[in-house]
Amino acid sequence: MAKDYEELTKNISQYIGELRKAAPEAMQGFSALAKGALQDGALDKKTKELIALAIGVAVRCDGCIGFHTKACLDLGATREEVAETLAMTVYMGGGPNLMYAADALRAYDQFAGNEKAAG
Repeated sequence: MAKDYEELTKNISQYIGELRKAAPEAMQGFSALAKGALQDGALDKKTKELIALAIGVAVRCDGCIGFHTKACLDLGATREEVAETLAMTVYMGGGPNLMYAADALRAYDQFAGNEKAAG
């Protein structure tokens, strides 16, 4: 059964909200770290999100794949840019990264509304 990344990120977001209530100081610190890391600098936000997606694949984190794929799409990353990023993760991480890279491309297609029928 294929993963539904829209549903997965929706469910995780709900409990991130719960965690914010339960541990507000830690979550504020994490949010500040994310904001600082994602600011445009020598690298733009889209490039940084493509890197984050690659790391999500490398560490085999479904939630990271979902959230960072959506962010890449929202920042204008094309399917080709995502695919090239994913190819680098496969090159660097071999077969296990290939499995998650394929899922990340599925996530892109789901968020873009063009999931391929070849499930």
